[in-house]
Amino acid sequence: MRLNRPVPSRLSRPGARAAVGILATLALVAVPAAAGPTAVADDRRAPAADASAVRHWNAVATQTISASLGAMHPSGQVALWHGLVSAAVHNAVAGIEGRYALYKWKARGPATASPEAAAVTAAHRTLVAWFPASQTRLDAEYTASLARIPDGAAERQGIAYGERAAEHIVRLREGDGRFEPVEYTAAPEPGVWRPTPPAHQPYLDVWLGTVRPLLLTSPDQVRPGPPPALTSARYARDVNEVKTMGVKGGSGRTAHQTETALFFGGNLLVQFQTAFRDHAARHRLGIADTARLFAAVNTSAADAVIASWDSKLHYGFWRPISAVQLADTDGNPATDAVPGWQPLLVTPPHPDYVSGHAAVAAAVLRTAAGVLGTARLDLYVRSEATSTTRHYAHADRFNQDMVDARVWGGIHFRSADLAGCHAGNRIGDWALGHYFQPLRTSGPPMSRPARPAHTPPLSRAALPKCPR
Repeated sequence: MRLNRPVPSRLSRPGARAAVGILATLALVAVPAAAGPTAVADDRRAPAADASAVRHWNAVATQTISASLGAMHPSGQVALWHGLVSAAVHNAVAGIEGRYALYKWKARGPATASPEAAAVTAAHRTLVAWFPASQTRLDAEYTASLARIPDGAAERQGIAYGERAAEHIVRLREGDGRFEPVEYTAAPEPGVWRPTPPAHQPYLDVWLGTVRPLLLTSPDQVRPGPPPALTSARYARDVNEVKTMGVKGGSGRTAHQTETALFFGGNLLVQFQTAFRDHAARHRLGIADTARLFAAVNTSAADAVIASWDSKLHYGFWRPISAVQLADTDGNPATDAVPGWQPLLVTPPHPDYVSGHAAVAAAVLRTAAGVLGTARLDLYVRSEATSTTRHYAHADRFNQDMVDARVWGGIHFRSADLAGCHAGNRIGDWALGHYFQPLRTSGPPMSRPARPAHTPPLSRAALPKCPR
């Protein structure tokens, strides 16, 4: 199914208003709280908000985005949509809980509002706005989620504030460059990208390299220097490594290396959503910390995709399959052409430099470490491509495997992976320095007191690093 273009609504269509009216009259039941109590305006103790509401709607978002784009879609669009939905949910929760700075918004909600109702409403409204073909299923999920929240004023206030949070994000992204007709016109000379076998698809979603970032000031803010020159020794090492280690058959890979390449051959954003839902549940993160974690990692991932596509569009560097098959045209005496060479993985339809997977992984892990206060992330990562799960205790190990995997898969040069990793780290640093920060005030600007952040900031040296 092809993704629908954004709907230029204010989330106020007659159908949407009717749905809100119907849902607000449902008979609702309470569920047990998942965390400790939080003070409200009259100093009575209210049940703590249930963080599973945020986790569930992250899963709903994953399902909705994957159904629209295709689970194995080779574009980075999935990161952009997850970033936008997660930002809306974070604002809906943080504006009530009062612990963290809002994302590009100042309108705080009533302290007596239900954070769960706000979170599920913000997620539902943003997903319906951008994926209207999924509205029937989304409405059913929304009805079920509201049925788990106690009826009354808190729920009504949460719904109203969640609607405002969603509407703010939708308005904020109007005219941001999504789906703009950006063309790639470079002639297929040596070193220049061209469509690759087997499908010879054109450059996919070129507009991602020019769309307005979520966190950065411009798509080229972290653009690295150029890839190695075709006649350089570094380029020859890259080509000869991927020719040997990334070939489909008869490679120098071990069985574990092949499995690693295949493990990261699917949709990385889906892998991250599942891993962080599991992490948040096992570590009993509260609703504000859960919403903040998803917003921080997903907006960082979105900007990593945008920055990667900017570099791909700017440099237009060819993929290993072209480089190996046409090595007799590169002017480098240390490379030899293998006309029938094929990579282990199918080459995605966009240029090599920089690796989007490596950039996204580094940005997500750097940001997550800063938010959680540790680079020992304890992530269980599932791969649909191999039907296996890996445990990553430390982010550095993940970055190493990601850089290696794209080479062993035959679809990236090592230089592209390392450049992507370093760009991702810079995005993570920018996210941690400018967004989602704990409130520093001793008294919040609303009646519910803000609790201090539970983790101290990490030093730059303690954050995840890229392989050498």
